[in-house]
Amino acid sequence: MIRLKSPDEIDIIARGGAIIGALLREIETRIVPGVSTGALDSFCDTFIRSHEGAVPAFKGLYDFPASVCVSVNEEVVHGIPRPDRVLVEGDTVSIDVGVKFDGWCSDSAWTFPVGEVDERTHELLSITEEALERAIAAARPGFHVGDIGAAVVGTVKDKGFGIVRELVGHGVGRDVHEEPQVPNIGRPGHGPRLREGMVIAIEPMLSRGSDRIRTLDDHWTVVTADGSRSAHFEHTVAVTATGPRILTLAPVTTGQLGRSAAP
Repeated sequence: MIRLKSPDEIDIIARGGAIIGALLREIETRIVPGVSTGALDSFCDTFIRSHEGAVPAFKGLYDFPASVCVSVNEEVVHGIPRPDRVLVEGDTVSIDVGVKFDGWCSDSAWTFPVGEVDERTHELLSITEEALERAIAAARPGFHVGDIGAAVVGTVKDKGFGIVRELVGHGVGRDVHEEPQVPNIGRPGHGPRLREGMVIAIEPMLSRGSDRIRTLDDHWTVVTADGSRSAHFEHTVAVTATGPRILTLAPVTTGQLGRSAAP
């Protein structure tokens, strides 16, 4: 069942989302060669808990062992942070963060380059971020979930990147994952109708190669089937009468998505 949120409830979600936005801005300077994914997780845990009323929403969710997901290179999502997993120049790393604030959840992810990356990887990040921007623009009352996926498809078309189809966005509210599912492929006018008060996580995931994925033996980490690089960008968005409202932005932003910079 799709649960609509009141304006006051959306404001609370936005307060938690602002913590995520500030965290992603802060962590960008810490993503450098030599840092471990475990250290990034520890920083995120401390940062989130330093805000009264906020806790990491992913910690213990379905028994996930860390506070954030840290996915490197071919790891699409759900990478488990480890002190012995050290980033090197040219890597890419996705930080997927959930915050529970006053009983309401928010969810966002951003993929960062580690130092200098090659031109094709830079393009992968840029196109995935653009796909997120265009998908968010389709989150309006009267549109459909299929319009969101269609916006991703339209952005990626003819670019030579694979759209990960087996993983989807989702509703957000009291729980991290609610209805509806929000696929990254779709047809305009198809799927559930978007209504004022819906809160959804929109999260395009692209790869430099195959759109197929597999899960590693840790039962968490999802990687591209062919080992190609991947990128993941995500915002929690409210459907409002005046258009989409991004709820996971840092309060210092102007409300615009910045190219190759954290929200």
